[in-house]
Amino acid sequence: MKTSVNFKAINKLAIPATIAGIAEPLLSITDTAIVGNIPVDGLESLAAAGIVGSFLSALIWILGQTRSAISAIISQYLGAGKLAEVKTLPAQAIFLNIGLSVLILLSTVFVIRDIFELLNASGKILEYCISYYAIRVWGFPLTLFVFAVMGIFRGLQNTYWPMVIAITGAVLNVIFDFAFVYGIEGFIDPMFLEGAAWASLLAQAVMAILAFYLLWTKTDISLKLRLPIHPELGRLVVMSLNLFVRAIALNTAIVLAAREATALGGQFIGAHTIAINLWLFSAFFIDGYGAAGNIMGGRLLGERNYDGLWTLAKKIIKYGLWVSVLIMGLASMFYRPLGSLFTNETLVLTTFYSIFYIIILGLPINTVAFVLDGVFKGLGEMKYLRNTLLVATFLGFLPMLFLGKYLNWGLTGIWLAFTVWMLIRGGALVWKFRNKFKPLLQNP
Repeated sequence: MKTSVNFKAINKLAIPATIAGIAEPLLSITDTAIVGNIPVDGLESLAAAGIVGSFLSALIWILGQTRSAISAIISQYLGAGKLAEVKTLPAQAIFLNIGLSVLILLSTVFVIRDIFELLNASGKILEYCISYYAIRVWGFPLTLFVFAVMGIFRGLQNTYWPMVIAITGAVLNVIFDFAFVYGIEGFIDPMFLEGAAWASLLAQAVMAILAFYLLWTKTDISLKLRLPIHPELGRLVVMSLNLFVRAIALNTAIVLAAREATALGGQFIGAHTIAINLWLFSAFFIDGYGAAGNIMGGRLLGERNYDGLWTLAKKIIKYGLWVSVLIMGLASMFYRPLGSLFTNETLVLTTFYSIFYIIILGLPINTVAFVLDGVFKGLGEMKYLRNTLLVATFLGFLPMLFLGKYLNWGLTGIWLAFTVWMLIRGGALVWKFRNKFKPLLQNP
């Protein structure tokens, strides 16, 4: 029986995936908004949260790519009617991923100061970075475990339980943030920036426990490690390695942007922190349709249903563009109130308002790139995604970033570099999809 590609089927996956997706950047946005309003050293705390957040996002995205590889393989086997043949693969993939995350965690713990000095942090901001990271980093393996479980659910065409996990984490993070950052009179003393780190860590721990419970009770997938090594583990590792390289290129852009903003001064990294959090929030919001493309694309490929795959790509791009237009309207309507949610620092807000329009205007471009990115992950086209990111980063983003620096464009130059980056990413994916799959259509 062929998979239905219609509005209801797509949105049944996309809407829960969108809610789950925005919960992730919402966690960072919550930290940013609450930390930015700390009564003592709010600007320095905001800057530190932004620098650490960018670095941790880089680590998580680099190793979190196994989620997409697991989802792609499971969905393809599901489409081919051979799901029982991969029952031992998820546990092997999760143990591999967590082992790598622990290794990387331990390797960074001893060089925290060097890492953030390389990112141009100094003085009080550097000290805050070190204390904040020293707590938050322990949530790294927990997050990767949750990502892997979400990938399993996605491969099984289920985005509901990942949504439940993500919402639980986001709500708890908000509650813990207020309790630990500002304190509860008579119970908890204010911990300020370190309180935000503890809030995130505890929320991640609860999410990991919930993910384990739901996988155990809602699926037939076992997390018991069994030998021999599954034959598909090799393909999963290769796919993950391609995505690792891709994520390194992606985060090279994000980390270098944070580094250049930090070099411009406290008000600029503060404004950039607000901007990147809103950019990521919109990205994950739109990426719900990318997740639907990932999930359904793998299954359609397993069925060899190329007409359905073509229809899927057209529909999710259209739906994603509708969402991006809605976000553009809301962002324009609340242009100034959005900034004031994060900080009351006049210099930071003035700087943020000077570049926010670039983020808003770039949303349709981002939509095409994010949605097709999800489809390509479901198809297992990790090598092409890797090459696209390398070209976009090193031949698009970096030249534009340093041109902006040379011409003293400040934060505007950084965000124009992001726009060029997304144009190349989206354009390359449209070209590849049309050339590869249009000739395979039965009814072109």
